[in-house]
Amino acid sequence: MHLGLIGYGGIAKGLLDLVSRTGVRDVTVLVRPSTDVAALAEMANKGTDIPVRFVTALDAFAAAKPSLVVECAGHGAVASHVPELLRQGLDVIIASIGALADEGVHQKIIKAAQSGTSRFILPSGAIGGLDILRTAAQSGKVDVAYCGIKPALAWTGTPASDGLDLAALTTATPIFSGSGREAAIAYPKNANVVAALALAGAGFDDMTVELIADPNATSNQHSYAVVSPVCRFSMSIASVPSAGNAKTSMTTILSILHEIKDFETRLAVSSL
Repeated sequence: MHLGLIGYGGIAKGLLDLVSRTGVRDVTVLVRPSTDVAALAEMANKGTDIPVRFVTALDAFAAAKPSLVVECAGHGAVASHVPELLRQGLDVIIASIGALADEGVHQKIIKAAQSGTSRFILPSGAIGGLDILRTAAQSGKVDVAYCGIKPALAWTGTPASDGLDLAALTTATPIFSGSGREAAIAYPKNANVVAALALAGAGFDDMTVELIADPNATSNQHSYAVVSPVCRFSMSIASVPSAGNAKTSMTTILSILHEIKDFETRLAVSSL
């Protein structure tokens, strides 16, 4: 299988460390136009049996005809690159799910997939229990309350930095309280789990979110409670941060790996 990656940050590098577990035999990575692709390729291809090629233009990326594309470059990449790839018939795993909090982007993605007879795949990321949430949502309105706790410095570069000295915190401090849509837009690199919950049935505007910076936290913690006409449940998850980025849980990378393997299985079945 030929895997395409949009972006070469922590998630992409984490995936490249793991794709030997799959049937991926070639990788093409789309990076920024200013990137020295020769130097990057030399570094990325050291000690690996899977060749990694870098390109700087979307046309060249699409022309490489990857079997499956993984977007892992942020909200801007979802809006600017994913619709065109879907229109060209390429299936895309969207890691930056929070981009779909922008209803215009969400609708553009849906229409592009319909036009190209392609699929956009939303991994579960760092959250779990989405199956029962989807089930509960079929019964009518569901109420979802989510709380996300991360080490204080994991919120560096977010709106939390504007009013707080994150390095000086000594106790757990709330940094955001609002709707799912507000959280996903304001904290795009930290609140993709919010988008996953919203899209599973709660809706961006009908869920409540609290985000907390905790200087004593050693993991990324996610908890949420659901009330529906047919059931009530709650879930709590403590995830180890990925090696490349404290904002990203390791389970996020592994959930994308799972989707790659699932795609492989579908390919194998369809070829029978």
